[in-house]
Amino acid sequence: MTDAKTPQDILAAIKAYEDELIAIRRDIHAHPETGFEEVRTAALVARKLRDWGIETHEGIARTGVVGTLQGNRPGQRAVALRADMDALFIEEKTGLPYASTVPGKMHACGHDGHTAMLLGAARYLSENRDFAGTVHFIFQPAEEGLGGGQLMVEEGLFDRFPADAVYGMHNNPGRAVGEFGLRPGPMLAASDTWTVTFGGTGGHGGSAPHLATDPTVVLAHFILAAQAIVGRNIPAVEPGVISVGHVSGGSIGSPNIIPPEVVVAGTARSYSPKVRDTIERRLRETAEGLAATYGCTAKIEYQRRYPPLVNHPEQTGIAAGVAAKIVGADKVATNIPPITGAEDFSFMLEKKPGAFIMIGNGVNPDGSYHYVHTPHYDFNDEILALGATYWVTLVGEELGVKE
Repeated sequence: MTDAKTPQDILAAIKAYEDELIAIRRDIHAHPETGFEEVRTAALVARKLRDWGIETHEGIARTGVVGTLQGNRPGQRAVALRADMDALFIEEKTGLPYASTVPGKMHACGHDGHTAMLLGAARYLSENRDFAGTVHFIFQPAEEGLGGGQLMVEEGLFDRFPADAVYGMHNNPGRAVGEFGLRPGPMLAASDTWTVTFGGTGGHGGSAPHLATDPTVVLAHFILAAQAIVGRNIPAVEPGVISVGHVSGGSIGSPNIIPPEVVVAGTARSYSPKVRDTIERRLRETAEGLAATYGCTAKIEYQRRYPPLVNHPEQTGIAAGVAAKIVGADKVATNIPPITGAEDFSFMLEKKPGAFIMIGNGVNPDGSYHYVHTPHYDFNDEILALGATYWVTLVGEELGVKE
């Protein structure tokens, strides 16, 4: 028997190489790569895993990497831990010494930090293998809208790397350092994209508008009517969001011309299949009904993208308990409000039981903070060792580190 390591022991051990984790994180930050282009990042991850004696597999979902580590004690259980690697198409404005060196791209969501935290856990576990079973370290590409998680699952991720449970983590600006938050059941929303093209004859807007069928009138009514769908077709106790993000039509050089076609596109968010179905149906009915009223046509495309992220109750309890061991139960919110952001970790949770947790990225004394997907956001290096400790402690909980 050996003395059991407490989460505080683990944190102290990881703190000993915190500088390396910071250097890795900042190196990835300075060289952002967007979805399915994470060649440099994946190579860095694979190199580190191999340096630590971890079995490494590359080229999964194009640029994904999976490391597999066996414990020193026999055991049949396996657990998978997932981090994402991709950046966003945003021009960084932080002015930091390690700011993006790639114009128009930056790590504005903290995936550089997610990757570094999981690497920190991988290094610790490679040096402390006193667990029973297998750990899979999943480094996923293309979370930001391209569905890298879905592609990994479709390519047989859990056939190649069987797991009894899968866990994910995301940084949370506005939540204090040293705090965690999660909830059982639906935690992040389904994310859908819709596009409506209204067609008419077009015409001369000054001399003969009466001879035209005008899709711009339909467009104007549709934008307003779409906002009534959630308020009048969705129960008030069930969340739903419909937002317009794009409008186009005509030419700025010819404002006297009624365009023959206009396009409006946006996003829809929901948590339940019934609400999702209602939003799609009512967007279609509203567009077609208004178009018919004004003698125009409507072509509707509704793309179901990420399903809602649904935490499994048992694994949510495990994740919350692990976080509480590290920071105290009073610093772990176990029933946070649902988040209308989306995450393609949801595809993994559709295949395996698991849980997704938020780790506080910090908040300024005046209550301000830079949120994700903004040009001034930066991952907080102060939480790298803490996040890695969460992963290691979770493995101990799932795979029975010797007491």
